[in-house]
Amino acid sequence: MTGAKLEFKNVKKSYGHVVALSDFNLAVEPGEFVSILGASGSGKTTALNALAGFAFADSGQILLDGEDISLAKPEKRNLGMVFQNYSLFPHMTVLENVIFPLKMRGISKSDAQSKASSALDVVQLQALASRYPKELSGGQQQRVALARAIVFEPRVLLMDEPLGALDLKLREAMQYEIKQIQHKLGCTVIYVTHDQHEALALSSRIAVLRNGVIEQLDTPTNLYDAPRTRYVAEFIGQNNIFDTEANGHKVSIPDLAMTIDAPANLSRFACIRPENWQRRLSSSSDGASATVDEVTFQGDSIEYSAILKTGKSVIVKENRRLDLPEIQRGLEVILGASPEHVVFVN
Repeated sequence: MTGAKLEFKNVKKSYGHVVALSDFNLAVEPGEFVSILGASGSGKTTALNALAGFAFADSGQILLDGEDISLAKPEKRNLGMVFQNYSLFPHMTVLENVIFPLKMRGISKSDAQSKASSALDVVQLQALASRYPKELSGGQQQRVALARAIVFEPRVLLMDEPLGALDLKLREAMQYEIKQIQHKLGCTVIYVTHDQHEALALSSRIAVLRNGVIEQLDTPTNLYDAPRTRYVAEFIGQNNIFDTEANGHKVSIPDLAMTIDAPANLSRFACIRPENWQRRLSSSSDGASATVDEVTFQGDSIEYSAILKTGKSVIVKENRRLDLPEIQRGLEVILGASPEHVVFVN
């Protein structure tokens, strides 16, 4: 199986006076794993529904390998779909659930049986083929839903918050399973989620959606290390955001008493990730003085908030160290950051 190319061209969709998608453009290459990430109401589910055929766009085109499918019925698009609530038939066994979409396509009983068995092999559930959904764990039910979505070998797999109902450890295990299955099948995946950690772990690229518009489309690494806007900087991971002041070819960060070179057109705000702070020795003059406020022990690392002399609170994350005083509430620290770890955004 090889994945298909997908393209949204100037897609718009409104519900009454509410604009769900505004001039939405997205090109996905064959075999890519692209996540559409956004807060509730950002338009991500609307984009998926328009692609699946559950809702028709008001204008624009949706292309599948160059063919306009904007007005095609869902069953004519031949897209695999995995939902958050699994949508398994309770009166059918695991095998019967997986066979169902093949039956609807008129596949012969023997071929359907063979294809369903192969799909269950992919998700490692062949041994549970005769069980009913109520006899399965949440993770097993989700794998059945995944087998049912891939059994007819779709070139595009759509996933709508598929792990939202699972606990943390099971969700992390299923992330690995999904990546392995996608590598094995080679299909194109469009994955809708509000969970940034999930998107970062799974995707080759992520479209960060805000008010129906893509704020930034990029690799997970670039989204984290080089956000283009304050919204993306705050939405992806934790970040410390500072106001800046332009000073010729340099930009100053008053809260940190720090001045560095920066492009004037990208210097409205400065961002420093919690893990990019460097705790200095008390005798150092290179850094900003702060008082530790709250401390969270995380095993191999410590996360804490600290109040700068200006009154601004910052979040710091550091590996546990023996060469510096143990972090505790009320400790006076000096925090600095290398210029290469300061990212400027508008």
